[in-house]
Amino acid sequence: MSGTGAHAAAVGQRRLTAGAPPLALYVHLPWCPRKCPYCDFNSHRASEPLPEDAYVDALLADLDAQLGAPAACRGLISIFIGGGTPSLFSGAAVARLLAGIRSRCALAPDAEITLEANPGTVDAGHFRAYRAAGVNRLSIGVQSLSAAHLDALGRIHDPEQARAAVAAARAAGFENINLDMMFGLPRQTPAEARADLDALIALAPEHISYYQLTLEPNTAFAHRPPPVPDHDSLDAMAEAGAARLAAAGYGRYEVSAYARDGYRCRHNLNYWRFGDYLGIGAGAHGKLTDVATGAVVRRSNKRSPADYLARPSKPATRCDLSDADLVLELAMNALRLVDGVESALFAARTGLPPSRLASARARLTAAGLLEPAPERLAATPLGQRFLNDLVAGFAEE
Repeated sequence: MSGTGAHAAAVGQRRLTAGAPPLALYVHLPWCPRKCPYCDFNSHRASEPLPEDAYVDALLADLDAQLGAPAACRGLISIFIGGGTPSLFSGAAVARLLAGIRSRCALAPDAEITLEANPGTVDAGHFRAYRAAGVNRLSIGVQSLSAAHLDALGRIHDPEQARAAVAAARAAGFENINLDMMFGLPRQTPAEARADLDALIALAPEHISYYQLTLEPNTAFAHRPPPVPDHDSLDAMAEAGAARLAAAGYGRYEVSAYARDGYRCRHNLNYWRFGDYLGIGAGAHGKLTDVATGAVVRRSNKRSPADYLARPSKPATRCDLSDADLVLELAMNALRLVDGVESALFAARTGLPPSRLASARARLTAAGLLEPAPERLAATPLGQRFLNDLVAGFAEE
């Protein structure tokens, strides 16, 4: 049997008896005031004027094309508008985008609608307009509340602008705010990291994303590495940060995500629980499950905003995931969660029998990386420390 035929036969043997996974929507707005030296996202320096109207038209044409697939005809549990710097877009543009989405897709009554914002590009007027458009969750990229460290990161805002942005968001009626902060910054000491986090906690967000600065390939920092803390200092920062957040009432539920009760990010939980999502915008990715056939398809759009604007409904890539892909990708996502997932989720999301995981589970449990409880698929504390090794253990030869 040919490779294609073998894959088709394998797909035909998948049984998704639990029905279709939940469906979310990711919207990528690719422009930024300038490219940060650590950023490896698909972001591009904005020029004036920003083509808001043309880009919203392209996003909706992209969505129309994707909704043509029978597997996509489901309601949305969440929308996440990311970037880039989405807060460069006007409230009117965001309102037209969300109205267009609502006219095409059913939204859950309590759908979570998040927009990412840069403290240097927003004011009270922006936030009021986003709230009126239907955005009910903000994710603000603070990154640090130290002027020196913000300068080292190439950010366009200062600490007071960050604090003012949070205050303006509250005044506009936002009751669900995430703040991003990094540690392990150039020349940062453990004491400075603790002070930075304490200053962030004082702003009382509902959710905090606290993660280590990494020097990603093809970034300015990778080409000219700054002096960053050593491994012992990084470990100390991570442990002290997790303890401080717990003491302040933020429960850690994912590698770098902490939330007060009731404020876990539903959109990101859908990723980590291997749900489905449509991705519209330049460079956006999507994953869609066809219950009728058992096929799970990944697609991505062209990364260049100009190319995307020219042909928004034409994906750059499209591929059917193999059984081995499904095993590895579910592990890669689910094991990021501190509590893991219920074992039954594997069959529900992949259509594969639980026996497919038996060998890897036995091996990784014996190595102390995976919890022995048969009803859950979860990393041990050791597995969380060596997550890449744990996930690699699910790769099939």
